[in-house]
Amino acid sequence: MSFDYLGLSEQLLSAVKDAGYEEPTPIQKKTIPSTLQGRDILGIAQTGTGKTAAFTLPMIDILSQGRARARMPRSLILEPTRELAAQVEESFDKYGSHSKLTCALLIGGTDFAGQVKKLDKGVDVLIATPGRLLDHMERGNVMLNGVEVLVVDEADRMLDMGFIPDIERICKMLTKKVQSLFFSATMPPEVKKLTDTFLKDPKEFEVSPPTQTATTITENLVRFKGNDTVKRQVLRHLINEQGIKNAIIFCNRKKEVKVVNKSLNVHGYSAAELHGDLHQDIRMETLGRFKDGDLKILVASDVAARGLDIPDVSHVFNYDVPNNPEDYVHRIGRTGRAGKSGTAFTLSTQADKKYLDALLKFLDKKIPLHKVPDEILEDRKSKRAEKSQKPAKQKKSAKPSSKSDSSDKENTNNATPIIGMGDHVPDFLNR
Repeated sequence: MSFDYLGLSEQLLSAVKDAGYEEPTPIQKKTIPSTLQGRDILGIAQTGTGKTAAFTLPMIDILSQGRARARMPRSLILEPTRELAAQVEESFDKYGSHSKLTCALLIGGTDFAGQVKKLDKGVDVLIATPGRLLDHMERGNVMLNGVEVLVVDEADRMLDMGFIPDIERICKMLTKKVQSLFFSATMPPEVKKLTDTFLKDPKEFEVSPPTQTATTITENLVRFKGNDTVKRQVLRHLINEQGIKNAIIFCNRKKEVKVVNKSLNVHGYSAAELHGDLHQDIRMETLGRFKDGDLKILVASDVAARGLDIPDVSHVFNYDVPNNPEDYVHRIGRTGRAGKSGTAFTLSTQADKKYLDALLKFLDKKIPLHKVPDEILEDRKSKRAEKSQKPAKQKKSAKPSSKSDSSDKENTNNATPIIGMGDHVPDFLNR
């Protein structure tokens, strides 16, 4: 089935074609027609299945008629992170190229006053993170009584980040006529309660089980014994062995992100770090360089694991086995997108046994093992240090020192005479 059969306008179909897309993904096939009919939607689909286009495309057609008023957006899209929000804005720019819709982005780390100016002009599409939106609402910069369409994206991620109370507060300020679309990779009880409260007779679509990884991804497990030095050697070996086009390396902690990134840079790799402690401008610049191909490797915390739309990532490396098994699906979902093939490697040492066991139980399958040469597993740094600390062999003296000579002579001369032999004691007896 092509996009022609989903009920989208000719202008929008032209924009989709210009973007290079020919066939909709399963979640797009299921949700777009019902969204155009005005139904509330509950979409359950793993990351990388095209959820962003599933709601941006029909929204452009729904909002094509009408005009926005100052501080009263006509639609609202809530995203858990700044990166996801910025990405959705890019989608509207891409798909809305033939429309006159205006768009504003409300996220932290960017110019607050500039956001107010956009709101004052009136926007058709407001994309926001919950915290920044509430800041503007409390200052009277934005009112939600004009919202016709609401989208809550990555609802389970909202739960993980503690945004559910904020979502409830925002939803209560909307009119009862609003059309609501909720998308989530999983459906924990708290999210189910939220959807039951705010969705009206929704059409529910589930594309694939949340524990299922995409069939386009070749998964590999690398198990070995060793310390952090060995682990970084294994990572570099895999990067060299695979001849990667580009890659995302995921670490569990921001501290580890910094260490791995510094190690790669020291060894001459084109790498940069991405985590929550970086300023928003730096994060967006780093993502831009990676998307443009100026940067080959992105070392990231889980802030980058979900929702980032980077269409052509060839490899994903789990430097650490994720603490949460569900994060594995989201991490490796950065590759093998839009029908393209991808490769994922997970590094596991003896310290990861607990998390690896939980992951394999969650996936209900084995991950094929990938062996690395034994010489890669040697701790070369420790061996060099051990060699440098080894004491040098002492050479045997050919001659005793002069001091020793005199001392020996002195001891000889002062030797106690042997009784009964007189003053002329033979030398061999004194010795």
